Amino acid sequence: MAKTLETSIQKRFSDVDPFQHVNNVSQQMYFDVGKMEYYEQVLGDEVLLGDLRIITVSTSTSYMGQIRLHDRVLVVGTGDLSELALGWATYNGDHMSMYGVNAGVPKTLVRHLVHYEADIAATDTLRTVLLDILDTPVSPELLPAKDGEIAQKTEDLVGPYELHDFYLYQVLRFGFGPAKIFRLAKAAFAGRPEYPDNVLYKWLRNFYWRFFAQQFKRSCLPDGPKVGSVTLSPRGDWRMPSDACAALWLAELEQLSIKD
Repeated sequence: MAKTLETSIQKRFSDVDPFQHVNNVSQQMYFDVGKMEYYEQVLGDEVLLGDLRIITVSTSTSYMGQIRLHDRVLVVGTGDLSELALGWATYNGDHMSMYGVNAGVPKTLVRHLVHYEADIAATDTLRTVLLDILDTPVSPELLPAKDGEIAQKTEDLVGPYELHDFYLYQVLRFGFGPAKIFRLAKAAFAGRPEYPDNVLYKWLRNFYWRFFAQQFKRSCLPDGPKVGSVTLSPRGDWRMPSDACAALWLAELEQLSIKD
């Protein structure tokens, strides 16, 4: 017996190309969201953890409206400088837009700006909403929430953004090497029990590995403003081949003596 399940999925600006066509990657994401909802509502959560293997025979997509070629629409990118440095974006998905308005803004600065707006909010309601946003962990939201809790936390996967933004600034603004950046990080985060030497080292290695491996996404960025003193735009400050290798930088890190 066939069973039909309908679910609504909100289309984001980053899901479409400059001609307002939904990207193929985003279409697959829509399907995956619907599939997860089907599993939860019809089959139950246990099917996700058990031994049962499910094969999807076919899938189709219906659109409730159209956006035509000559419609005057500007697709504004949502990615920021921190995500571009780590490559934490889907190539030609949320990585692409007509204008990357936040391309020069690191995520730590975004948090400061939101907190500033909360401090000067015209109403208590607006202040509460902004502070709630700040208290919400950064998440790609690729998996549905579980019991009201976020299933994926970005900083659990790629590391704390305050560390990565610190590393990025030292690399771009001053061109310091890994060993010096590690010494600076130990001084900058001294007294922070969550950042012992081994944690600083772990995420510094992760930064260099991701920074080099993800250059191909930065080589084809849309236009965006240079807000601060550094940027990763290929038309601005940054020139780097997409096939650059991090071996020399990682080798320098290997020579360091790390305390647990």
